[in-house]
Amino acid sequence: MHSAPSLSCSRLGKVLTTRTRTLASPLFYLFSLSMFGATFVSASILVDENPVVPGYVMRYAPLVWLHSEDPFRPSDLIKHLQHTTPMINGKPVEDPSSINLDNLDRLNTAGEKKVALTSKDDVTKFPPWLYGQEPDGDGKLHNATASVVIVVEKPPQDVDAFYFYFYSYDQGGNMTQVKEPLGSFIGSQDGLHFGSHVGDCQHSDGAAYDWHDERVMLKDGRPYVYSALGSHANYPASGEQTHDSVLFDNCDSGMLWDPVASAYLFHLDPDSFRLTRLSPSKSNLATSNLTSFFYFDGIWGDDEYAQDDPRQHKVPWVGLKRFVAGPQGPAYKGLVRKGLFPDGHGGKNFLQWAAAAFMALYPNYFRAWRKWITISVIVVLVTVLVVGGGLVARRCKQNNKPRYEQLPVENIPLMEISCEHDGPCSPLEDDGS
Repeated sequence: MHSAPSLSCSRLGKVLTTRTRTLASPLFYLFSLSMFGATFVSASILVDENPVVPGYVMRYAPLVWLHSEDPFRPSDLIKHLQHTTPMINGKPVEDPSSINLDNLDRLNTAGEKKVALTSKDDVTKFPPWLYGQEPDGDGKLHNATASVVIVVEKPPQDVDAFYFYFYSYDQGGNMTQVKEPLGSFIGSQDGLHFGSHVGDCQHSDGAAYDWHDERVMLKDGRPYVYSALGSHANYPASGEQTHDSVLFDNCDSGMLWDPVASAYLFHLDPDSFRLTRLSPSKSNLATSNLTSFFYFDGIWGDDEYAQDDPRQHKVPWVGLKRFVAGPQGPAYKGLVRKGLFPDGHGGKNFLQWAAAAFMALYPNYFRAWRKWITISVIVVLVTVLVVGGGLVARRCKQNNKPRYEQLPVENIPLMEISCEHDGPCSPLEDDGS
């Protein structure tokens, strides 16, 4: 195996939808590890009847620092299903007691609209199951599996390992997490968090790091990842982390979690998109398939609450909502890709570009007294352009006017005037008047 794999730490679901989290919608957060120049071939993992996850996938798996003040910890996937009801337009479509990780994709044919795994409880009351489970002193979860590892072999010698982390509740940021001066433009929203959701598997962008990048901290060859307060976005360092130009997350070394100590392990064929369960080791073989959940095309959480729902709230002008719909699962995270980032990685919309441009100019041109100088310069430039443009337009109008000049009659020999027809011109005849 290549000694220097590269890291991709992604925020699967955070957009200027941005950094808001929605309501009851579970969350799979992605951290991917790409190995280039490996010495094995695509069929090597599945060559055995009971395939085992490659040792390097576990050996280089990231360790996650959970924020010290974050009450929402990693959550067991099965327990999450037990507290949800499959719904379309707020109406149940199947008995929730019959749903499990190995038959979840049968909900794909329940209706024309995607099924939402909707919380049985009012999430604004924060039922206990939303809080997940704290790891022990060794970073392990007991009686809970909150991580999914998917290995994608891309012949002849590339392997991508994707690490998904599951939280039953993802809490969006409040308005104190908007960088100035835009935070003051939005104003106080009574401490509400925007973009919260039940079940989470998203974040829209991310960053890639070389294995030996000084910003990547390692412990026994395993990189540290910092899970942001509330949003659970992954970052390579602690402290304040800016995203989408105007928003920020907070990370610290609160509680260490080892996700692969209890994880569902899979192999994904990039051509057939067939998922195969992997065992942790030869002495610990998997006893069930559990691949159906991967093909479920609905959303892992509540659908977005209507505007007239008393739980919903919208920030005027900006459009941020307190609760948004839950995300789709790992199959929709661009697992088959040419590089570290998903193919066709979406660009920024106009609002995001405008916000980024303003925040880039703000420190030098708009902060404090600088804004008055900038405004004065802009006023002068606009005045010059308007006045100058008016003068130029007036001059052009004058230049385009037709000009007439009277010719002296005595200088024109009348007999030399040429006629438009052939032959000599006839002199004007007296009409007798």
